[in-house]
Amino acid sequence: MADEYFVLICDNVPTAVVLTDFGPQVIEVVKVLRRRTGLSLWQSRSLLDRLPATILEDVSEDLAEATVCELLEVGAKAEVRRQA
Repeated sequence: MADEYFVLICDNVPTAVVLTDFGPQVIEVVKVLRRRTGLSLWQSRSLLDRLPATILEDVSEDLAEATVCELLEVGAKAEVRRQA
């Protein structure tokens, strides 16, 4: 009797957006955080005090990439991390 092994391929791997540095334009970064996460002004600003901070979890790769691009445009440093 032969053993069969299967590899599961998942295209929708959940990703997270991690903010690692807010850069010189703090106000612009807070605006992006508010727009992308729906957090209040105070909550968005408090995330910057706890870097690195995961700002989005379990989102599609497209949304994660768009958020990272928007953060990079305003001078912040962010990255997309795949979740296990």
